Amino acid sequence: MKYLPESKALSWKHRTVRPARGRRTVMTMPHIFDSDVVAAILHHMNDDHSEDNLLIARAFASASALPITDAVMTDLDGDGGVWQLTRAGVAEELRVPWPGGPIDERPAVRREVVALYDAACEKLGVEPRPHA
Repeated sequence: MKYLPESKALSWKHRTVRPARGRRTVMTMPHIFDSDVVAAILHHMNDDHSEDNLLIARAFASASALPITDAVMTDLDGDGGVWQLTRAGVAEELRVPWPGGPIDERPAVRREVVALYDAACEKLGVEPRPHA
């Protein structure tokens, strides 16, 4: 969170809360991509990169004795991606922030998903495949 003096103007992307002591806390809302863009990215990730989804889920989900047996990307916004993972037949949601920070352009999604994949490979000790 950022603290701004009372005199700073805020853009429409910000929501302002006034905590005690006269400080203004600014919370930035994530960029929301058009629904057709999100649908196309989810289709691509789930059809062409199902193993990458599983790798990302295994790397970034909370630790558990139960193995992750399935992972599907279900949503994304400017702050990160969302996966539904399955352990022992039970679904749970996993939200992973983009490694490079918030984004607001479609081409940046590919860059950030690739960075997540690379980070997942490193975390799990898996050799990443070359990127096209």
